[in-house]
Amino acid sequence: MIGTESKKQEILKAYQFRHACKAFDANKKISDEDFYFILETGRLSPSSVGLEPWRFVVVQDPRLRETLKPVCGGAQGQLPTASHFVVILARKDLKHDSAHVLKMMKEVQHMPDEVVQVLSGFYKSFIETELEDNDRLIFEWASKQTYIALGNMMTAAAQIGIDSCPIEGFDKKQVTAILQKEGVIKDNDFGVACMVAFGYRQDDPKRPKARQTLEEIVEWR
Repeated sequence: MIGTESKKQEILKAYQFRHACKAFDANKKISDEDFYFILETGRLSPSSVGLEPWRFVVVQDPRLRETLKPVCGGAQGQLPTASHFVVILARKDLKHDSAHVLKMMKEVQHMPDEVVQVLSGFYKSFIETELEDNDRLIFEWASKQTYIALGNMMTAAAQIGIDSCPIEGFDKKQVTAILQKEGVIKDNDFGVACMVAFGYRQDDPKRPKARQTLEEIVEWR
């Protein structure tokens, strides 16, 4: 029990530490070991039907960061200073018979053929009824799942004293065009979901973390 209580306090301390860092100390770099740990928590994150509909593009090239800056209004302070900057892509090719879906079921999850056949039927029904077999709704569904990985990576980073900032303030069309030109996005299989910057804070937050109480946001029935 002592170990459990200590772990809970350690996790809560990380949440208190984490804040949306607007500018990082550009002279401090995250070690390869620590950043691969952060990426691993993203890789191990849960996803619907286990389809892992994400790709993490780590943008370290200063030229590409500078190219992205004019179309990423929410990352003006982070792009030049972050130790590591990640563009998270969400899959678009998630129909029941797509190459990716079949690969995940057969090659990654090692499902027997008869299980693949049954699950594919259920999945096809979900895509057609819940997502209306609509490409935009399928992409939005995949994008929502990338936020699970995003949250896990930011929390993991905070637990080892690394700062982060999630970013949605960018022009998706222009960012997509840039990544297509760079050869990052090919064959329209992916779209841009969100971004996240990692590094070490330049300054401490100007005010303490403020949140509503549990009583204000939790309802028991």
